[in-house]
Amino acid sequence: MACLKEFYIADGGKATLVLSKMSNNFGKMVERAKESPIFDAVYEYDEKEDTFFPELAELKKDSGNIFLNMIKRIKFCKEFGRLQEKYIPIDFREYKDIYVFCDSDPIGYYLNYKKIPYHAVEDGLDCIRYYDTARYDNRGHFKIKAWMASKGLIHIQNGYGRYCIDMEVNNISVLPYPCDKYVELPRKTLTDRLTASEKELMLKLFVDDVEGIKKKVEGNDKTLLVLSEPLCDLDTRVRIFKDIICEYGTIDNTKATVIIKQHPRDLLDYRENFPEAIVLDGSFPMEMLNFIENISFDRLVSVYTVVDSLSFVEDKIYLGDDFMDKYEAPEIHRQNEAITD
Repeated sequence: MACLKEFYIADGGKATLVLSKMSNNFGKMVERAKESPIFDAVYEYDEKEDTFFPELAELKKDSGNIFLNMIKRIKFCKEFGRLQEKYIPIDFREYKDIYVFCDSDPIGYYLNYKKIPYHAVEDGLDCIRYYDTARYDNRGHFKIKAWMASKGLIHIQNGYGRYCIDMEVNNISVLPYPCDKYVELPRKTLTDRLTASEKELMLKLFVDDVEGIKKKVEGNDKTLLVLSEPLCDLDTRVRIFKDIICEYGTIDNTKATVIIKQHPRDLLDYRENFPEAIVLDGSFPMEMLNFIENISFDRLVSVYTVVDSLSFVEDKIYLGDDFMDKYEAPEIHRQNEAITD
């Protein structure tokens, strides 16, 4: 999305890219990003979760009193932002516009603490539609908390914070709860205008071995592409994807070649647990497969990853909550149903 926005703004080569190491292992992509003409500068950010700071633990304990809890919340947000400051690699005040993916992460608390305005960007295609983290994380007296966030007293992600200028989403019409700061920027608008050279630049940035991927995929009669995700515990995850392959691995009475695209945050060893499958590396986003010429699959299965933007397969199966009910307690994944205000 950072690449798509940079091409769309038409300022290619002028932006600074800051990569958080908190939940992603970017590997060689960092060096490729530094060499790419898409960005002017690239930094890694050693973002720290709140559990890294033991002094914050007391501020997260429930006092059993809403007023005392709010006082603790105010102190927590301010202190968390302050503690984050020593790890920030750049001076954000030097920039005209700041775009933040997933401002529920520590960077959101830091910008709120420093009173630095920024644009929030939907962290995944239509992700708020399926999991409204702002309302779920703050369920119970949400209106009061949202008002406090609008005054800068606490931090709430996805458009509710005082210093969040706006929140870019793919499609406002599918979102069940309104937010005054939502602005619509369809993913299709960003991808349809891409030139061949821009697609090539993105492939060079994200994919280490395009030809290697093509060799793995080409020449198979029928192909099933399974998108892995960091679901449940590892043993249950193995069972989930074995069941998926068993259920959907036969296409037109032909046993399909199974290809697993590993999720960047999925730590399961798929090569060991699925020795008959072809495993594609988790270091590149699946959308890059849209840009590889002459690559296609017969069927794709996803549990929660939204697949609307994928053009390299026609038979796309999204399983969702009903499927996951068989593997874990429904309240774990049916977050939006727990939102009451």
